[in-house]
Amino acid sequence: MSKQELMALGRGAGDAGGCCPGLLTAPLDEEQAVELAKVFKALGDPIRLRLLSMIASRQGGEVCVCDLTPAFELSQPTISHHLKLLRQAGLIDCERRGTWVYYWLLPEMTDKLAGILTRPGPRSGRSLNEPAGDTS
Repeated sequence: MSKQELMALGRGAGDAGGCCPGLLTAPLDEEQAVELAKVFKALGDPIRLRLLSMIASRQGGEVCVCDLTPAFELSQPTISHHLKLLRQAGLIDCERRGTWVYYWLLPEMTDKLAGILTRPGPRSGRSLNEPAGDTS
């Protein structure tokens, strides 16, 4: 809402008693928002999201690019490009071993994302699995 709309509703800029509860955590600052936007942009592509999922779910924690390529109808250089974007976003890292490159998840970034995306527990005492209108 614009400031004018808020004023029309009787809620000026200094009005702390709005209709919504206050924030439980501090909002992102500009630097954090820029960093996270890069991560979300990297995750915004279905190919990269699948690649990240494949790497994260791999037993042993790492996977060779040669094992990722057959899952897609894309060339190996295209897969490598997508992996490079995930690496630049800080989601994965890699190491060259001979002719192949092995990738693994960086848990620091995924933990950071989980912390930002996780909502606080329910205030009404209901379980997160219960629909909002369920009173049983």
